[in-house]
Amino acid sequence: MENFFDNTLSAEETLNISTLNLAFIGDAVFTLFIRDHLVKSFDTKSGDLTKRCAKYCCAGYQSKLYEKLKEVITQDEMELMKRVRNCKTNQKAKNASLSDYRRATAVEGLIGWLYLRGERERLKELLDLAIKT
Repeated sequence: MENFFDNTLSAEETLNISTLNLAFIGDAVFTLFIRDHLVKSFDTKSGDLTKRCAKYCCAGYQSKLYEKLKEVITQDEMELMKRVRNCKTNQKAKNASLSDYRRATAVEGLIGWLYLRGERERLKELLDLAIKT
C-alpha cells in the first residue's frame, strides 16, 4: 500500500479518475479542512463544532462557493468544474435544489482534483475562500 501522505498523481492519471470519484475525495478533503479550521478557531464542545461544520459542508454553502470560485479559477479548473457539474448521477440532493447539489459536487470535484495532483498551495488558496464566503 502506498503512503497516504504521498498520494500525488500525474495530470494524466487524474484524467483517468471519474468525475464523481474526484468529488468523493474532494468532499473528504473539504470536510477535513473545515473541521481543522473550526478546531483551531473555537474552543468549544464537539457538538457545537459539528453544528458549525454542517453550515459549511452542505450543498447550499458549497453552491455559493462555486459562484465565488468562478471569479478566481483558471480556465482548466473551470472546465473541470463544468465536467463534474454536468455529469450524470443517481444521487439525489437531500436538503438542496438539484442545481445547488450539482454546483456543490463541482466544487468537491475541483478540490479532489487539486488534492490528488498534489497542488497543495493552490488547494489552500481556494479552500481559504470557503472560510471567507
